[in-house]
Amino acid sequence: MSEKMNLRPMLNAYPDSIGGTLGDIAEFLRSPEVEGAFSSFYILPSLYHTDLDRGFSVQDYDLEETLATKEDLDALREAGIDLKLDFILNHASVLSPQFQDMIRRGDESPYRDFFIDWNRFWEGHGQMTAEGYIQPDESEIRNMFFRKPGLPLLMVRFPDGTDRPYWNTFYQKVWEEDGERKYLGQMDLNLNSSLVWEFYAETLKKIAGYGAKIVRLDAFAYAPKAPGRRNFLNEPETWEVLDRVAGMAAKEGLVCLPEIHASYGEGMYAVLAEKGYMTYDFFLPGLIVDALDRGRADLLVRWGQEIIDRKIRTVNMLGCHDGIPVLDLKGLMDDRRIEEVIDLTVSRGGKVKNLHGAKNMYYQVNAAYYSALGEDDASMVLARAIQMFMPGKPQVWYMDLLQGKNDYAAVERAGEGGHKEINRTNYTLVQAKEALAVPAVREQIKLLKTRNTHPAFTEDAEITLGCEGNTLKIRWKNSMGAIALKADLKRKKFEISEG
Repeated sequence: MSEKMNLRPMLNAYPDSIGGTLGDIAEFLRSPEVEGAFSSFYILPSLYHTDLDRGFSVQDYDLEETLATKEDLDALREAGIDLKLDFILNHASVLSPQFQDMIRRGDESPYRDFFIDWNRFWEGHGQMTAEGYIQPDESEIRNMFFRKPGLPLLMVRFPDGTDRPYWNTFYQKVWEEDGERKYLGQMDLNLNSSLVWEFYAETLKKIAGYGAKIVRLDAFAYAPKAPGRRNFLNEPETWEVLDRVAGMAAKEGLVCLPEIHASYGEGMYAVLAEKGYMTYDFFLPGLIVDALDRGRADLLVRWGQEIIDRKIRTVNMLGCHDGIPVLDLKGLMDDRRIEEVIDLTVSRGGKVKNLHGAKNMYYQVNAAYYSALGEDDASMVLARAIQMFMPGKPQVWYMDLLQGKNDYAAVERAGEGGHKEINRTNYTLVQAKEALAVPAVREQIKLLKTRNTHPAFTEDAEITLGCEGNTLKIRWKNSMGAIALKADLKRKKFEISEG
């Protein structure tokens, strides 16, 4: 982690978010209005061959050429834009070649143990049921963290007609069609299989070949499992796996960004930082909503100072493909204030996602960030200004940049569980370019270009933060220059000065 981190802005979008293909987004980035605003691009994983969760159920890591081609990636590279790409450590799609080989060849498949055979895993730690799976002893699963009701298993039909249980943390759907069992879902990978580690190495090499500099490790904390232990952030196995993957990634020139949501009070962000990893600043979105609502930045400054003091390498954001995190704020912001942030965002059209369906276990609020700020142009531009001056590498959701509003029609089309679609609207290239004429969008882009080009925004810069009354001040200074933000949070005005 000794290499200097590129702190310049990063666009965040699906490959079809603007125009329909990655080539269209490359054209958008080359437009005179936008060129020079970004140095990085986080492309969400529908870039690959996927089937569910808009990309997070990967069949294989080859390009989905209806959305993205090698030529599109070359165009981004030629424009000086490096990539952040996803690698889903914990699971693969049931449509992956490995799973398909297993259900076709059964015990003869080399991928028989590529996935986690539930009964082999729990052998000696529970009782066999009439349904053919082991019910683990209560003492063995007491500390386990399941994402859905019941045991996380899927009964898989083998060629000999037997049904065998396999570990399935996330989505599953099973049905019969023409006398054949069909599946959709994401099957957990068996870290005890050498083939899984070969797959990891091949995938990291492929991702680096696409032009990635950062690899986002999705769901990594679910991957290590052991009877009687936690299966989420299992220690020390989680860190052993992460270190092993990071070592493999480093050989390909990749830096790992582990993705994990945990409350501030648990201190997981600090553990990642102490171990030398980059971490997400999932606190910033809620802190800015709070600061602009109250007209005070005390919590924002407190968090920014902690980043500086602990030398935490962060990627920060306002909006993203998920919602505005609120679970993460627990311990940094008191519960009453968190509820006020949630209520405010919901009053502006946001949709609450509770943790695993449990009421009062808040997790995130799904909303376009512009709508979360009351669809007020001055607030959106000020929020972007604050993000540009906060420590870390700023990641910018395309809808925020274009001041997209809550998409209620998309939520309705998606049906139950479709809250996230509120902030995933696709734009035509014409619509995106028309948005560039909006004054507040142009102000955002101006801020991005300042962050992208001013020499003071480097990792070795001295950053000072302070707040007095309604005024927030942030200054960056290094041997090449200095730049400062002074913001009035009540009046929603700010000024930027050099020197």
